[in-house]
Order: sequence, then structure tokens, then C-alpha cells
Amino acid sequence: MDRPWPQDAAAPPASVPHPDEVDPAVLGALLARHGWRRRGGAPGRYARWTPPGRLAGGTSLLVPESRDFPDSADLLGEALIALSRSAAPSAREVLTGLTVPSDEIRWRREVPESRGGTSAWTAQERLRAAARDTLVAAALAARGRAGYYGARHRRAAEASLERVLTGPPGAESGGRELTVFMPVEEDGRATAVTLLRALYALRDAADYHRTTGGMEAYDAAVAAGVCRELTEAVIALVQGTEGARVALEWSPGAGPPPGFAARPDPVEFSPGDLPGLREAGARYVRDEPSVPVSVTGAVVRLRRTGPGGPGTVRLRVLSGADVAQVRITLDEEDYRIAGHAHLVGLPIRVRGRLESRGGFRRLSGATGVTPVEVDEAERDRLVKSLQENLDFFEEACGGGP
Repeated sequence: MDRPWPQDAAAPPASVPHPDEVDPAVLGALLARHGWRRRGGAPGRYARWTPPGRLAGGTSLLVPESRDFPDSADLLGEALIALSRSAAPSAREVLTGLTVPSDEIRWRREVPESRGGTSAWTAQERLRAAARDTLVAAALAARGRAGYYGARHRRAAEASLERVLTGPPGAESGGRELTVFMPVEEDGRATAVTLLRALYALRDAADYHRTTGGMEAYDAAVAAGVCRELTEAVIALVQGTEGARVALEWSPGAGPPPGFAARPDPVEFSPGDLPGLREAGARYVRDEPSVPVSVTGAVVRLRRTGPGGPGTVRLRVLSGADVAQVRITLDEEDYRIAGHAHLVGLPIRVRGRLESRGGFRRLSGATGVTPVEVDEAERDRLVKSLQENLDFFEEACGGGP
């Protein structure tokens, strides 16, 4: 499997789990899920499985149905080794499901063939980008509901996806299909549950809009995890296609979460949903209010047009807001305080409103700029940063406060 987030680095081949760590029932469920066919065997003792498609006449596996027989461990070991050597792409997906208990999320875009043949590479890149954005939106919503997040919670949401694995693209899919394995541990299950609930709510809202023209269902869907980020991801998924679908299957080992079906219905969207999705996304941005905050941050940039007057400061946020950086316009006195704090290696604390315009990256109505004491290690790091950028700082200050 490869890890597309945060970077597209090639990952090692799927490892082979130890037979003692494998539940025969889970292995059988994964084989059936990925298209392997059961072709006889000794009833109640073991089953013979063959891979899907053109490889059906090749490798076959003998999988015990339980551990009640003396040769169960040997059969499991032989089946796992055979899976690791199989040419079937689904074999790697089965091994991944065994090694990392995961919920599987599948995207499919119905892309028509072009005259010269669809570019699988381009189609796959578009699909991967849309799938990633879908998961980021779900990870954001799992941290709290909002119609528009902008830069809020983004670092934590993206960090939670670092353990996500993707299945092999498959040459036969033409870039139309993608499978993602979401580990059930830590935040993975919460993200998968939020995604499914939000997609169902988004589908219902799109149906209501297409029937009545009203936007009330989109407004109500925010409580289920729908947001501007999700509408944008679904638009990217559907645009240029005849339709797209997202399907989720729970980890056989973990089972479905409480209140959810064992086999959730897939969710489908079509080009006819795009106008409503675009309108809803714009509405979420417009209606999301600014947030009053008290931010503590390190000054990383100062700029003003002359030696006096107001200026703009950029802070690396240390606490008080779920964003990485904010920009603030300060009057002359507060700008001077921020500059002096930066010179001596101290962060500042400032109150204001985090504005939704621009993605919650700007603080308006700033007041109460105050230097904040920090421990020696953090202060030394800030001073070192200042020394490395001293020429820029002097230029930014316009020759003096």
C-alpha cells in the first residue's frame, strides 16, 4: 500500500501477519469482500478460495473456518504466504486489512472514455485529490461542527490522516476507482463514522433541493458534519463525470459501530447535484460567524510602509486559536510593542475576532497587545529565529518603531 497523505512516498509491500494473529473468519470475510470466490472445501473445516477475474485459474487458498483442528495454523500460514505471492491486486488489499484493522472506503467516478482513450494517470490524480479532500472534511467535522472551517483544525485533521493507506490503483480501472484503508484505532473510526453520516445528510439535502429548490436541508445538514469543505470535495469528485459514488465497509474484526448497518448503502452523486452543492458551499462561507479569541503567538513577520504609523504583523499561533498563523493590523503603539517583543524573543498575546473571510487567517479589532513570558528553551528558539532574519526585521520595521 502507499501512503498518499501527507506525501506520496512509495510504501513497502504489505507485510504478512503471523498466523497466530489472524482470525480465520476475518480472513474469509475479507476474501469475499474483495471478490474471491469460494469453490468448495471440506464443510465445517476449510474452504477453497480463488481470486477474481482472469487470475481465477491460478492461485487458490485453503482457509480453515476455525482454529478447532490441528492443521489450522499450518493452513493459515500457507494461505498467507500464497496471498503475499499472488499477482491479484486484491491480495494486497486483503493482507492490509489483516495487518492494519481498517474500515475500507471506496470511491468510483464514472468517467466516459475519450476518443484517444482516457488518461488513467490524470483521472487517478483527480480522484486521489477529491478523496483526500473528502477525508480532510470528515476529519474536520469529527472535531466539531461548522459550516466552514477554513484554516481552523486543519493541522490536526491532516495529521490524523497520516496512517491512512491506499490500495493499488489497478490498471483496469482506468483511474476510476480508489480504495482507502482507514485504521479503526485512534481517530480513524470517528472520521469514517462522521464521513458516512455527513454523506447521507448531504445526499438527502441534495434531493430536497432538487425537489423543492429550498436550502433548509443543507442548513440542517451541518449538524451531521456537512460543511463547505465537503461540498467542495464532492464537487471535485463529480465534476467531469457521469456520476460518482462513495461506499464504506466496516473492518470485519471491529464490526460496525453502534447504530449503523453492517453493510452501509453506498452514496451516489450526479452532475445534477452540482448547482445545489455550489450554492450550499457559498452559503456556508457567508453564514459562518467570526470567532472572538485571545491568541498567543510568536511574531514571524512585520510590515509597514514607513518609519511610523500602523503596520501588519503575522503570528505563528501558539495557543488560543486552531489555526497555524494569523495576520493582524496594529496601530503604531501596538506595532511597536510587537516589534520589541520579537526583538527580545517573546511572543505576544492579543484579543480580537478571527474572521471567516480569508479562511479564518485574519484577526480583526485587535486590542490588548502584551508580551508573554515563556520558558528559556522557547525564548532561545525565538531569538535564534530573529537573528537568522535580522535584516528582514530591520527593513520591515521601516528603520525604527
